[in-house]
Amino acid sequence: MPLESGLLEILACPACHSSLTEQDTELICTDTSCGLAYPVRDGIPVLLVDEARRPD
Repeated sequence: MPLESGLLEILACPACHSSLTEQDTELICTDTSCGLAYPVRDGIPVLLVDEARRPD
């Protein structure tokens, strides 16, 4: 489910404050040194570092 338009413009990675991009059911940090992937559950981004997946 795509996020509401304009939402990605105001969201930022809580760890490094970089912008996020939507990919499948996750929001991915655009900073290559961070790269955390945050889950989106029921259309709601879970922007908690403890819930994020580390890059592969």
